[in-house]
Amino acid sequence: MILTILAFLPLIGAIAILLMKEESTGAIRGFALFTACVNFVISLPLLFGFDSAKAGMQYVEKVDWIPSLGISYHLGIDGISLWLVMLTTFLSVICILSSGSVEKKLKQYMFFFLLLETGMIGALASLDLFLFYIFWEAMLIPMYFLIGVWGGKERIYAAVKFFIFTMVGSLLMLVAIIALYYLNIKAGNPATFNILELYKLPIAPSVQMVMFMAFALAFAIKVPMWPVHTWLPDAHTQAPTAGSVILAGVLLKMGCYGFLRFAMPLFPNAVVAATPFMMTLAVVGIIYGALVAMVQKDVKKLVAYSSVSHLGYVMLGIFALNAQGVVGGLYQSLNHGISTGALFLLVGVIYERRHTRMIEDFGGLARQMPYYATIFLIITMSSIGLPGLNGFVGEFLIMMGAYLSSPIAAIFAASGVILAAGYMLWMYRRVFFGPLENEANKNLTDLTGLEWGYLMPMVILAFWMGIYPATFTSKMEPTITAWLSHIETKKIACMELEPVKNPVASLFSGAETLRK
Repeated sequence: MILTILAFLPLIGAIAILLMKEESTGAIRGFALFTACVNFVISLPLLFGFDSAKAGMQYVEKVDWIPSLGISYHLGIDGISLWLVMLTTFLSVICILSSGSVEKKLKQYMFFFLLLETGMIGALASLDLFLFYIFWEAMLIPMYFLIGVWGGKERIYAAVKFFIFTMVGSLLMLVAIIALYYLNIKAGNPATFNILELYKLPIAPSVQMVMFMAFALAFAIKVPMWPVHTWLPDAHTQAPTAGSVILAGVLLKMGCYGFLRFAMPLFPNAVVAATPFMMTLAVVGIIYGALVAMVQKDVKKLVAYSSVSHLGYVMLGIFALNAQGVVGGLYQSLNHGISTGALFLLVGVIYERRHTRMIEDFGGLARQMPYYATIFLIITMSSIGLPGLNGFVGEFLIMMGAYLSSPIAAIFAASGVILAAGYMLWMYRRVFFGPLENEANKNLTDLTGLEWGYLMPMVILAFWMGIYPATFTSKMEPTITAWLSHIETKKIACMELEPVKNPVASLFSGAETLRK
């Protein structure tokens, strides 16, 4: 029941907030924070009780929902989803703590934020494709409103762009899910959306390629990979601080998670065929994101483009298709949630004081805000992968895995590390060093108690993940080993299947079988 409680407790909290009076802002903030904190505390036994030696699903819950269609309420987690669920409950607390400046329509804001948490946890724990799709779509609506209502001046444009990009990908994935359902029936199996059963379904490589493309586009938009990344900088820049944090911390990881959970184990032959193409896109994203970040004048936009670069590393590791690369990719996705999430929090701190994020408006802040400058420096170093901090471990594993798979890709990707150090340190120098000349900056105050409260856990995690990564990787490795073995075994089995002359038409021929 623990996964059900984690998924639906925020929803219950959200509904309770709707019943509160609009003017009871203190009670609304307190109750939203209480709900998120309770959910985080409930998620801790999930972590401590997780069997690190077991590769399969744990904490499984299954109830028939629509038996005639093979749809079930089926939840479970493994080494791939465990840390992402933990990251979701943790960052939800941080985000609500950092929303102190939100005053407009606070009740609706907290309602959508808790609703978003339900969607994220539900999507990460779903083992039924139909259930997963519902939670996947449930994430879209609250994020759309968080950007569109509480965002910056161009929030409507950013929200609509986010919605259109995500919806296009989602609809293609829905068609592929339906096609997969009928293919399973056509193969003589009982109707089901159970992902663990669908893993076993042999699919001709030519058909796999068509279905992989549909799933991959949906997840590539969510990551986002170059060149379908264009919605991200607008969404990040216009979203409120907490929106940017949860977007970078969890929502973008849904794309990486989708590749690992669905697109790759379902269609292994297509994955192998597409690997050179996907690795090329990942490397282009790494270099492109870094180069564009380098010329940004807005700190928040710089961090947004750095996300494109960092997530390119995640995808490079995943498509290396070896243990080092995949563990590194998964670990780096957690790192990105901590480092980039903390960077958005830090940008939000200075924006609340100065109402500007332009680099040229600052300079010499280290004199006026020494503690803020110190934490910003630590997180900057974690973002660029300094040994001893979280970013180094993920990048090191990814580069090892990428080199084993494609030395050329690894060499080009390495240039992104140098570029990242360049643009991050250059930004830091311009914001924090030099003379304190701008009069508006001379009265700035350092971190408040509340800001210490939500920044210090991020700093502690950055050190913990950098100094002792085994805490995290030990729970990932058995699952990743089994995941790679499944891909290899299924790939060999599917290679013997005859190529299909018209793979697109074959996806829908299962309907005839169902009617008979």
